[in-house]
Amino acid sequence: MTNSEPTAAAVLEPVADAVVEATNVTAGYLPGVNILNSCSLVARKGELIGIIGPNGAGKSTLLKAIFGLVKVRDGSIRLNGEEITNLKANKLVAKGVGFVPQTNNVFPSLTIQENLEMGMFQKPKGVKERLSYVTEIFPELGKRLGQRAGSLSGGERQMVAMSRALMMGPHVMLLDEPSAGLSPVRQDEAFLRVKEINRAGVTTIMVEQNARRCLQICDRGYVLDQGRDAYTGTGRDLLNDPKVIGLYLGTLGQD
Repeated sequence: MTNSEPTAAAVLEPVADAVVEATNVTAGYLPGVNILNSCSLVARKGELIGIIGPNGAGKSTLLKAIFGLVKVRDGSIRLNGEEITNLKANKLVAKGVGFVPQTNNVFPSLTIQENLEMGMFQKPKGVKERLSYVTEIFPELGKRLGQRAGSLSGGERQMVAMSRALMMGPHVMLLDEPSAGLSPVRQDEAFLRVKEINRAGVTTIMVEQNARRCLQICDRGYVLDQGRDAYTGTGRDLLNDPKVIGLYLGTLGQD
């Protein structure tokens, strides 16, 4: 495969323009059981990075390791050149990292506005300004701030979850399968929202099971397999690479 750059696993020295840089990360949930095995990734300012691969490849684990939710046993993770390996999630939020989990990502008993306000618990004085910013990106939310999140569809909940993560003005957004469980039409809407967030200047790292659609919109992609970054390149390169098509897109891609 012809890559636009060397595989991230080959990067040993810090990348000067990296916003997020994970280098040779080994991590797992249980003692002695590694899900990630020397996995690496680089996201530069303003990039939309897609992570694809088969079930169990470690895609979501990589996001959780970056966000301090999974113990990193070896390797390092940097944010704008600063070591953040195993830093707690609340500290990462304060440093400008947003995370949207795949499930249980809203407070169903709270209104949309209350959910968004929860995203600003570390900086409550800035709620009004950030609400205005978020509803400019997602104007449909601004019309329904009083509606309870529990009454929303899956796609609408995903929009609220993304918006709540945006409330703190993150430099980086980590999205774990934003299209999971949505109908094809709602999936397209979710991908459009991801692009809107990225166009707003937020470096975005997205794990996605819809591999083909993910590669169509991302700047660069990583294919994970057995906890390692097996392939990396531009979204277009990976989308057209025969090995990636044969090994991954045949079962993961959706037309």
